[in-house]
Amino acid sequence: MMKAINKVLATTLTAGLLATTFPVTHTGNTVQAATKVCKSNKKTPKNVIFMIGDGMGPSYIAAHRYMRDNKATKQLDRISFDDYLLGAQTTIADDEHQNITDSASAATAMSAGVKTYNSAIAVDVNKHEVKTVLEQAKSKYKSTGLVATSEVTHATPAAYGAHDESRKNMAAIADDYYDEMINKQHKVDVILGGGKDYFERKDRNLIKAFEKDGYKYVTNKNELLKATADTKAKQLLGLFSPGGMPKMIDRDDNMPSLQQMTNTAIKKLSTNKHGFFLMVEGSQIDWAGHANDITGAMSEMQDFDLAFQEAINFAKTDCNTLVIATADHSTGGLSMGQGGEYNFFVDPIKKMKHTPEYLRAQLMKDGADVDAIIKENIGFELTEDEIKNIKDAVAAKDAVKIEDAIEKPVNKRSFTGWTTGGHTGEDVYIYGYGPGSEQWRGSMDNTDNAKRIFKFFK
Repeated sequence: MMKAINKVLATTLTAGLLATTFPVTHTGNTVQAATKVCKSNKKTPKNVIFMIGDGMGPSYIAAHRYMRDNKATKQLDRISFDDYLLGAQTTIADDEHQNITDSASAATAMSAGVKTYNSAIAVDVNKHEVKTVLEQAKSKYKSTGLVATSEVTHATPAAYGAHDESRKNMAAIADDYYDEMINKQHKVDVILGGGKDYFERKDRNLIKAFEKDGYKYVTNKNELLKATADTKAKQLLGLFSPGGMPKMIDRDDNMPSLQQMTNTAIKKLSTNKHGFFLMVEGSQIDWAGHANDITGAMSEMQDFDLAFQEAINFAKTDCNTLVIATADHSTGGLSMGQGGEYNFFVDPIKKMKHTPEYLRAQLMKDGADVDAIIKENIGFELTEDEIKNIKDAVAAKDAVKIEDAIEKPVNKRSFTGWTTGGHTGEDVYIYGYGPGSEQWRGSMDNTDNAKRIFKFFK
């Protein structure tokens, strides 16, 4: 029996290098699988795609699996991540006041291989700048990219492409993207995500500056897709919202998905004969966790899943690309089976048309028809008390209470539990595919990510 168990584990942990030998069912939206599977023995990748599901602790993966499951089958179906599980990493920070990390210190650990204090952007505990893997890639004449659904100046992307003693200085971080040069070139070739307000300011218009230097600038999905086919524009700046982008479930047709941004970034960067480094963040898994919003969390997990499939498909076709996907930490203390109930029901989550954050904005508009908004967007019946709680919060114009009043019925019916509005300190999973991915097997520290990538980019 033990030999059989070990054999199953070995198959799972080596799936990042080899195609699985057993049938796999992935339900829900998927990216069309690559027809080619690499059988190369290359040890060093030319390209690295590093993907971070911000806040994506183990319970998010499990809940996502329940969401994607096909109820017509008896067994719980596998999801795309399952084929590529390699190991897990610790997430502790080097902060004299806090040992549970924030996104900035975690990203600095993963980008530079250096432990630091919470809120630090690619600086050490003494606030000295540290070199990132993105900068190392650029120094080797590789192309570089940052993709996020938050502001592209937010903690995680910033820790790859900028340096600052505080993550709060997002205008200064945007300046770094333009001002800091390597080999007389801007260090980031493709920048896609939210945060237009930090690039187009009264004191400085970085959008015009980037355009003057040859960057193609896009602001919506159609422009992004056209830019994907434009072989002349090698460098690309795409800013799709003033701040963070709406969550996947809340985006309109003008907004690109994380998958589309990832696809475009790969196509732009892969034309460089020297290779590329791309960091992709599913930013708002974390934001939903902070809000204890299971609707938003599962929406963002699907967005990240599809982007992950996009990267894996490219790697399987290219045969010279390493894909690593992990998390910086977990958020919210998400649990399935809240209150001692041995169930996790996804139907109430699936019946939500939008996140509580989106509905709060609609409910706070002058003249909003509260009953109509509730009926149109919450796909299950609320109790009189639950409706009253929403209406009382709207009357008080209390944004936090409105969201809370919408979240609680979803959590209650799905048996979703939360322990905090902050981060939690458990280890997080690592998934990977491609040359060099075997180095991510087992248990490791978050700083090991950068240390290994630096060796590839010598």
